[in-house]
Amino acid sequence: MTSGLRVRWLVALAIAAATLGWGVLALVEKGGGVVGRVAWPVAVTLVLLAAVVLWFGWAVRRYTQGRRPSLSGLRAARTLVLAQSAALTGAALTGWYLAHVLLVAGNLDVAALRSKALWAGLAALAAVTLTVAGVVVERWCRVRGSDGDDDGTPPRSANATPA
Repeated sequence: MTSGLRVRWLVALAIAAATLGWGVLALVEKGGGVVGRVAWPVAVTLVLLAAVVLWFGWAVRRYTQGRRPSLSGLRAARTLVLAQSAALTGAALTGWYLAHVLLVAGNLDVAALRSKALWAGLAALAAVTLTVAGVVVERWCRVRGSDGDDDGTPPRSANATPA
């Protein structure tokens, strides 16, 4: 029995966010509004967030591999929640920034729209990086040998104390 985030749900979230985002952005433009270009700090911030998630997750990984003698259960739990939040946020933002790309995809011959698509595409890739970091760290938070398949109990995370 496997617990935690499932990649297919993250992909579904990204697709739903892209669909909804494209609809909202199209309505904004149809109503006479202007959808601005995605600023470059967005991509940088998302990559930095992914690095922070990996940094916190590394301590849990070292603990679950037996290379770190102790780890606060609260820190492990917070790291797990951070990882799951990062994965979900990254998936939603991936869809949102892909919606920006889809909005201008038919007019890439115009330099300004091509630039919009490029920056939105970079932000989408950075959001994918955040999603992947979240999924990886969530998996690092699992304790080996506690699948729970043998006795029907759910797997325990790194923050669980043995009974």
